[in-house]
Amino acid sequence: MTQNTNQPSDTVETEQFEDILIYFSKSLMGKENEEDILWDVAKNCISKLGFVDCVIYLVDENENLLVQKAAYGPKSPKDQTIYNPVEITIGQGITGSVAKTRKPELISDTSQDSRYIVDDDIRLSEICVPIMHEDKLYGVIDCEHPEKSFFSERHLKMLSAIASVCAIKIKSVRANRELIEKHRKLIQISEEMLELKLKAFNSQLNPHFVFNALNAIQYFITSQNTKSALDYFSTFSRLVRFYLKQLGKDSVSLYNEIDMLHWYLKLQKLRYDDSFDYTISIEKDDIQAKEAVIPSFVILMLFENIVELSNINGVIDQHFKIGIKALKDVVKIEVQYQCKGLEPETLENNRYRENIMEWKDQVELLNAVKGYTISHETSSSYNNGMHNKHIVLQLPILE
Repeated sequence: MTQNTNQPSDTVETEQFEDILIYFSKSLMGKENEEDILWDVAKNCISKLGFVDCVIYLVDENENLLVQKAAYGPKSPKDQTIYNPVEITIGQGITGSVAKTRKPELISDTSQDSRYIVDDDIRLSEICVPIMHEDKLYGVIDCEHPEKSFFSERHLKMLSAIASVCAIKIKSVRANRELIEKHRKLIQISEEMLELKLKAFNSQLNPHFVFNALNAIQYFITSQNTKSALDYFSTFSRLVRFYLKQLGKDSVSLYNEIDMLHWYLKLQKLRYDDSFDYTISIEKDDIQAKEAVIPSFVILMLFENIVELSNINGVIDQHFKIGIKALKDVVKIEVQYQCKGLEPETLENNRYRENIMEWKDQVELLNAVKGYTISHETSSSYNNGMHNKHIVLQLPILE
């Protein structure tokens, strides 16, 4: 008895189907960007499935469009560059309908389908499948053929499986790209924060500030005012130690920041011959304030800007009334500033201060790279030679 070695046709088709899927999967393994993935799929749809035309679109979610990204067929570009990519509104034509419904379609006779849109030539058969994975639509594969009823249910099954493989690969590539971008942003944020800290450090411990403070202390020594010399030298030492301690940190306790502000203003008064006076008030019984931790150097940067700019421009009779209160989620710093001198619009920076960061730029950078919600409001008036400014700065409580 002769054994029948012929395999059933459905078994042969299954093996061919598996071989084609394996081929597509292996072909995509080395692809590291979406363009290479799509061009490879379009090319293999022609060479492995016997199609004559294949166009692949990706979804542009912002514009609600399908944008042509790859094409193989009679008019396919040789350099894998789409110079005038076709754009299809989602819901328009057969391709747009598939993108909208997310269901594959097989059209045996396009001449009987009112949705059919002629591209470069009329083709009577069309097969169109969504590129999807886990309910996420990435694009559409659209293939056409000049003969009626060319595409079969087997083609539809194969192309749908290929589209799923394509979607998985696209998802992997995008995830890797997002991971790389996330790492790049983290590095950029670290660099920007380091630059911010160095600018803040340089702003308060610039050579002019240090030398002038030391010269003032030296004056007390040479004039035998030992008590004042020791007092200011102690203040200067505390301020320098505080800066060095805080340089590598993003936050500081509110009370330490207030101490630092007091030391800084005390030294600036010495440096500028008592050209201003100030008061700092905070509710002593405010438990919230005692436990508050805020972004470091912001308050100091604000006063550094005001004091330096005012004194450079010959402003006199300066008075600072500084009120600090810790609320539920923020620390509110309210500054009433009064002085005589030039109108604020006429104030100009001296050249040696050009490298000092503006306090508003610092706030903007901190909000951008650290996600803080620092807010500020400034109002001012100028009457009879007296300049009045009101500044409200709100810092988030970090701990």
